[in-house]
Amino acid sequence: MDPSASSRDCVLVLDAGSSSLHITLFGTDTARIARDDVERPPGPGTPQQLREFLARGPTPSAVGHRLVHGGPRLTEHTLIDGPVRASLQEAASLSPLHMPPAIAVVDAARELLPNIPHVACFDTAFHAELPAAAYQYAVPEKWRVHYGLRRYGFHGLSYAWSLARTADVLGRPADALHLVIAHLGGGCSACAVRDGRSVDTTMGLTPLEGLVMSRRSGSIDPGALVWLQRQHGLSAAEIEETLQRHSGLLGLSGTSGDTRHLVRARAEGDTSAQGALAAFVHSCCRGIAAMAASLDHLDALVFTGEIGEDQPEVREEICTRLSVLGVRGGLSACSEKELREVGARRIDVAGAGVPVVVVATGETQQIATETRRALARREG
Repeated sequence: MDPSASSRDCVLVLDAGSSSLHITLFGTDTARIARDDVERPPGPGTPQQLREFLARGPTPSAVGHRLVHGGPRLTEHTLIDGPVRASLQEAASLSPLHMPPAIAVVDAARELLPNIPHVACFDTAFHAELPAAAYQYAVPEKWRVHYGLRRYGFHGLSYAWSLARTADVLGRPADALHLVIAHLGGGCSACAVRDGRSVDTTMGLTPLEGLVMSRRSGSIDPGALVWLQRQHGLSAAEIEETLQRHSGLLGLSGTSGDTRHLVRARAEGDTSAQGALAAFVHSCCRGIAAMAASLDHLDALVFTGEIGEDQPEVREEICTRLSVLGVRGGLSACSEKELREVGARRIDVAGAGVPVVVVATGETQQIATETRRALARREG
């Protein structure tokens, strides 16, 4: 990184999770200047990590922060001021694993860089215009209105990026497309996009609902949770810890939440790995088909996320089972290196069915884009 480089138009992107911090500096558009991946939770050492990163290059003109949840008040990407910071704290209880470390990074960065704008970019914002039929839970008004119980949806930054890249690949306007996008990674979800807008998604109030994930359970009968409390004496804390960290592919296989490991183990005859992958594929197919029900037609099925972009066996097994939607198997190979070079590409057999597109994960690039858009709105 060149310390003498101009800071004009440089955007610092901070993506803080429950177990890591990704620091990326972008130049013009989404040209990456430098990146640091800190594979430990944000903590007391975070300010020093930021100082060391910034000392190696230009001071950014703005900072974009990834926040998983905007809660009921924050429905679009926005500049962070006192009231917005207070609303972030209100939303923290809705995502207790992700929001507190992200908020801590927001505070550290604002203290370190107090004279430049900071923008909160929300994974929930892409789903802010979900129709009531999609976001409402069938519970009493008190729960829906006074408690705020509703579906918010997540992975919105990934979906926004994937939508734009898919439009490029298909050569069509984003606002004319009907897509199902599957973000498959550590967290997994699917989203129905109609005319460029989210109209349904599998995740709900929290990122725990929906598809089977790496270590998260996905959807489970709510009656089962009451039964575990009453019949077996499990506390709310025990249930949450198990569903968030010890379930999903890890819970099913007993060995790993990583599809790469499970695919290898299955090939070696591991029946637990085979069962875990079968349940994962079934969950993905069910979620994708459910999302397609919110569309008039299907212009493409899109895969993104670490599994979606780099696990051809999983993509093939999902598509083979979705012939009812006009999707076919026999997908072409696409190496991680090739995908990173082109950003997105079709992998279906031409003329054989619904287009299948794979998109390299681009959440950090989307944060940089949304940060610039928020600043332009302020200036305009």
